[in-house]
Amino acid sequence: MWMLWKKKHISEVQVHTSSSGRSWCAIEIYRRSRKISMMWKKRLKNIIDVLGRI
Repeated sequence: MWMLWKKKHISEVQVHTSSSGRSWCAIEIYRRSRKISMMWKKRLKNIIDVLGRI
């Protein structure tokens, strides 16, 4: 699942780079990676909470 998403993401990035310049592409990657890291932080916090209860 993760690898599939990564491949898709890479191909999207290549399309963006070829069509509309690198700076916009870099901003998009940055925003997405921030969103993903926020998601993971929430998930990790939930896991830690659950483990704490056990």
